[in-house]
Amino acid sequence: MSTDIDIPLDTGDFRLIDRQVCDEMKRLPEKNRFVRGLVSWTGFRQTAIEYVREERFAGESKYPLKKMLNLSIDGLTSFSYKPLKMASYLGGLLSIAGFVYMLIALYLKLFTNNTVPGWTSLVVIQLFFSGFVLIILGIMGEYIGRIYDETKDRPLYIIRECHGMPSQSQKVRQIGRR
Repeated sequence: MSTDIDIPLDTGDFRLIDRQVCDEMKRLPEKNRFVRGLVSWTGFRQTAIEYVREERFAGESKYPLKKMLNLSIDGLTSFSYKPLKMASYLGGLLSIAGFVYMLIALYLKLFTNNTVPGWTSLVVIQLFFSGFVLIILGIMGEYIGRIYDETKDRPLYIIRECHGMPSQSQKVRQIGRR
């Protein structure tokens, strides 16, 4: 899965949700809301109801490919750091490739006459340092991802039920009596 939470397959934005789920989602201060992910993120129990979908009454969907791609990018960036981590992995791969190519180039230089002067060293340096830059960008991406997570200001947890404690409205009434 490409997100950090479990979003059930074939779910849409139109669904029946409990009042408590609705209230928790309304409390979230986010502006760009990926509803499919947020409903799963709240952690309440979900039940799928399977049905046979009838053919569209009005023909083909009018939701263009560009909007579908934007929706998938919203889902990926709202609930995953994996795109940011990809820079580190790609950088490591490029650095390793540069090192391996350097070993091959040294072998060819020392034991054969099949080298082009100057070209090999430029390619080795370019691969190695491009990989190094991508690793640094991946590390910066990790920090940016954590900053982004903090700016979403989602609560650490959601309390589903309280037993033996006054409700929020009772607390307000008690404070007002003092």
